[in-house]
Order: sequence, then structure tokens, then C-alpha cells
Amino acid sequence: MSFLKIVPVDSENLYDLHKISVTTFKETFASQNTKENMEYYLKKNLAKMQIKKELSNPFSEFYFAYNQEVIIGYLKLNFKNSQNENVLKNKAYEIERIYILKTHQRKGFGKQLFEKAVDIGRSRGYKKLWLGVWEKNKSAIKFYKKLNLSKFDKHEFLLGNDTQTDFLMKYDF
Repeated sequence: MSFLKIVPVDSENLYDLHKISVTTFKETFASQNTKENMEYYLKKNLAKMQIKKELSNPFSEFYFAYNQEVIIGYLKLNFKNSQNENVLKNKAYEIERIYILKTHQRKGFGKQLFEKAVDIGRSRGYKKLWLGVWEKNKSAIKFYKKLNLSKFDKHEFLLGNDTQTDFLMKYDF
């Protein structure tokens, strides 16, 4: 198995972060959503200025996943008040985004990226994390269950004008 090099992202990497964010989001969700809803979401939520704003949040962190010097995925973690939901009595942190390019999936890279997220939280004294996953993203749900995450709630996620349901899953470590 190949091992990832996982490194923090800073504002100088905005172009690459934007590119991998848009590419992985399209790969993951375009086939199950309308073109209009996808375009609206990308323009609003994954625009360069929005990502730049997220990069400047002191309680959010991005990491690139490199395989053989090529960015194949990324991770976004939210701590404290940067989390999207107030859940688990504020004793957990959030994986907001964890994506691997389709061509590199099912090779153990997603697990390595997830383990890095756990290590980061553990080093800061956390004992649990949580994330939201679209109820129709069956492969991601299967992946998270394999990693021992469990569903504990759900919330609404707006993609364009389509209100969707995300399962909230947690991991205790």
C-alpha cells in the first residue's frame, strides 16, 4: 500500500485547494443532482473567495493528501465555534470535508486521511469527532461504518434549491 503525505494548507495554496475542492465535489455529487443546483452550490460555497475566508478562520484547518507528489485529496477540520452544528455537548470536533479523487479511491487513502484527522484531534485532547454525510452517498456511509462511526442524528443540507438530509455520524476514540 502507498502512503499519503498529509500536509497543512495555507493561503498560498488557495488555487490548488479550490481546484481539488471543486473536482472532488463534482465527482461525488454531480451524477445525483441537477446541473443548476451543482453550479449554484459551487459558485456560493466553493468559490475561491469563500475558501479563502474559510482558510483564514483560526478554528478551521485544511490538509492536502499527496500521493507521489500529486494532490489526490483533502481534509477540512472544524474546531470550537467553526463547527456547522452544536452537537455532542461541544466535546467533539468536525470533519467537514474529507475527499479523495475517484481515481485514487479504494486504495486505503481515505482511511489514512481519516486516521490523520483522529490523530490531530487526539493531540488536542479530543476523544470524539463527528461528520455529516448525505443519506444517498451509500459508499461513504459504508466507508464510515467500516471505520466504526455510528449515526447519532441528522440535519438538513441545502444544495442549490434542493433540501437534502445528511446523517450525522460520530467516532469515539
